[in-house]
Amino acid sequence: MNADDLARSVLACVVLLLTGFVGTSFGQGFVGLGRDAGGFAQVTPGTALEFPKDFGSHPDHRIEWWYLTANLEDDEGTSYGMQWTLFRRALEPGPERKGWANQHVWMGHAAVTSKDRHLYAETFARGGIGQAGVIAAPFRAWIDAWALRSLDPSLEADLSQLEVTASGPAFSYRLRLRSNAPLVLQGDQGYSRKSERGQASYYFSQPFFAVEGGVTLDGKEVNVRGRAWMDREWSSQPLAPDQKGWDWFSVHFDTGEKLMLFQIRHEDGKPYRTGTWISPDGLTQPIGPNDIMMEPMAHNAIAGRKLPMRWALKIQSRGLDIECAPLNPHSWMGTSFPYWEGPIRVSGSHPGRGYLEMTGY
Repeated sequence: MNADDLARSVLACVVLLLTGFVGTSFGQGFVGLGRDAGGFAQVTPGTALEFPKDFGSHPDHRIEWWYLTANLEDDEGTSYGMQWTLFRRALEPGPERKGWANQHVWMGHAAVTSKDRHLYAETFARGGIGQAGVIAAPFRAWIDAWALRSLDPSLEADLSQLEVTASGPAFSYRLRLRSNAPLVLQGDQGYSRKSERGQASYYFSQPFFAVEGGVTLDGKEVNVRGRAWMDREWSSQPLAPDQKGWDWFSVHFDTGEKLMLFQIRHEDGKPYRTGTWISPDGLTQPIGPNDIMMEPMAHNAIAGRKLPMRWALKIQSRGLDIECAPLNPHSWMGTSFPYWEGPIRVSGSHPGRGYLEMTGY
C-alpha cells in the first residue's frame, strides 16, 4: 500500500467514525438521519427553490445528495443499469471553515449492473481542500476523478446537457445526458414530507434525460443508450428517529409518463407513503398515501438479510396496477452503509423500466 492509499484508508475510517454511517441504522433513523438537527438549517414549507443556486451545495444543512440512475441498453439489446451518487454530510453546524479545518465530508457511490453482474465502488473526500465539491453555475459536481458536469458552460441556469464519469474495479462509464424538459419539484413545490411529524427535505428531479455513451466492463467497452433520472435532495433531519429505512421507486413508463414513489418504514410497522405522477410534458400530480398500495410479492436472502425483490404497486386514481422485478436481484451496495439499488422491469397496466432503492434492511 503506497502513501496515498494509506492516507485514503485512514480518511475513510475517520469519516465512518465521525459521521456515524456505521451502526446507526436503528434508533436514530437509517444511518443517523433521524438525529436531532439542532444548530442546522431547517426545511420549511413555502420556501421557493432557486435555480441555478440550488444545483449547488447547502452547507448550512446537515445532509444532501446528487443522485443519478439510468436504464440502458447496448446495440444488441442487452440491459444495464448505472448509478452515480455524491453525498455531503456536515459533522457539526456553523459557518463553513476553510482548508483542513472544514467540517464537511463527501462520499461517492458508483455502480454498473447487468443481468449477471453488479459492480460498485465507493470513495471518500475531505471538504475544504478541493478534493470534492459542487459548483452551481456552470454546474459541476465531483469527487476525485468522478464528475457530473455541464457540457455547455454557457447554460448556467439549467441542467439540460450533462456528462457523467466514474470508474471502479472492473468498470467505468462516460455518458452524455440531454433533456429539454422542465425540472420537477417533488412534494409541495419542492417541500417533500417524510413523516406526519414534520420531517422533510427539499427535493427536485430531472427525470427526462436521454442518455448515450459508453460503459466498460473488464476492459471491453459497449455503446449504450437509454433514459436517466436525476434527484437532488437536501435536509438536516429527513427522518424521524423511529423510521428505519425506505423503499423508493423511479419509473419511466413506455407512454412517456414518470412515477416517483416511496414509503418510509416505521418500527411500529406503519409506513409513510407518498409520490408524484409526472406527465410527458412535465406536469405533476401528487399522490396521497391513501391512494397507494405497495406490497412485496417475493423475497430473496442477500448479504444475510431478507429483502423484498418483487413488488406489486397500485394507484387507484391513475388506474395503475403493476409489478416490478429486478434486472439483477443481487444489486447489493456493500458500501459503508449497505443498501440495495438496481434497475427494475415493470409489467402490467403501465409497462416500463426504472430503478429501486431499498435501505434499512
